[in-house]
Amino acid sequence: MKAISPTTNELIKDYEEHSENEARDIIGDVHEEFLKWRESTFAHRSNLMNRAASVLRDNIDSYASIMTQEMGKIIPESRAEVEKCAWVCDYYAENAEKFLADEIVETDASRSFVSFEPIGIVLAVMPWNFPFWQVFRFAAPALMAGNAGVLKHASNVPGSALAIEQVFREAGFPENLFRTLLISSGKVEGVIRNPKIKAVTLTGSEPAGSSVASIAGSEIKKTVLELGGSDPYIVLGDADITACVKTSVTARMINQGQSCIAAKRFIVVESMLEQFEKDQTAIMESMKLGDPMDEETQVGPIARKDLLEELHEQVTKSIDKGAKLLTGGKRADRVGAFYLPTVLTNVKKGMPAYDEETFGPVSAIIPVKDEDEAVKVANDSDLGLGGSVWSKDIERGIRVARRIETGNVFVNGLTKSDPRLPFGGIKKSGYGRELSHYGIREFVNIKTIWVA
Repeated sequence: MKAISPTTNELIKDYEEHSENEARDIIGDVHEEFLKWRESTFAHRSNLMNRAASVLRDNIDSYASIMTQEMGKIIPESRAEVEKCAWVCDYYAENAEKFLADEIVETDASRSFVSFEPIGIVLAVMPWNFPFWQVFRFAAPALMAGNAGVLKHASNVPGSALAIEQVFREAGFPENLFRTLLISSGKVEGVIRNPKIKAVTLTGSEPAGSSVASIAGSEIKKTVLELGGSDPYIVLGDADITACVKTSVTARMINQGQSCIAAKRFIVVESMLEQFEKDQTAIMESMKLGDPMDEETQVGPIARKDLLEELHEQVTKSIDKGAKLLTGGKRADRVGAFYLPTVLTNVKKGMPAYDEETFGPVSAIIPVKDEDEAVKVANDSDLGLGGSVWSKDIERGIRVARRIETGNVFVNGLTKSDPRLPFGGIKKSGYGRELSHYGIREFVNIKTIWVA
């Protein structure tokens, strides 16, 4: 299992994979630890989770560097990701006991209530784009609920996977409560079918989600899926164009555009189109592309060469079908998987930039006549993860937000995840929720207890 730098194309480190027998033994060890951990108190779990947050903050530069080296995230964003992981640890350390407290229900019984109890080992199949955050937003609530965790991370970020395992150990969690499996995708089915695995959470592509859900379903095991997104960014005629454009670039370019909830389809009413095109293009062209370890760099490399080639093919096919290229549209002339910030306009149905998720620094501008057409275009997608609506009339923005078929809509702001709010999608963007009190209740036994 090789970690290769997308910045230099050089080998960072070659990791030895776990065999099927080794993976099975690790799962057995985790199960034995779970049997003890589920009896622990919330106070004990909370203390350790707060310590995990401290470990993250005390080693923020080290963990950020691992991410940046393995998948190319610019170093300021990597540090912010580590800090966000500490935040989610603190959040569940403080709130898990309240979220999982017995819920009294008045019935004909002398006493009846709902109890929220741990179910066992949760397998997490995680992606490379947010190598720490995607894991911690599952692990913090899962461990606080009394469960154990096993991580199958993306094959290009093994260093991140092992570092996360070490965070929990350094914080004082039992050695085998959270373990990383260094295995190929072909071995995931066997792990899911292991009877000691009780549930699966996956963040990734639609094909990966479909495959994992199918296998887990055949074993009657619960899944939570957070899949792709082709998030609409609706610009209405009364939007604050200056703030709207500035935020649009951040919303598109975070993590080099490699985010499920990055804005991807910019749906702009005709009265705002010319100004939006001009201003967004100017900002995109001004962004500094370079070494992601350089503090001044704004655009780093795509995580892998094959992903860059796939992105370029989407751009090229869209142009061939009539999209207008305003800037970019090609690979940067330097070593590494770098792609120039790109703006396409006149994007229409039938083009990859309209129909597919573009995972990289590519903005697709779709002109529309009015609000109703904007909503129609926004919902004209098999995906439904996030979205944004821009209008100076807040109530109008909320009305439009209610019409958008996604799991998250932000009015006059970029879509982002927050430990305090539920996160997830509908349609082919997946099901289930992470974060907030909804997320911690996904992987528990919601048990009715009735007393005569």
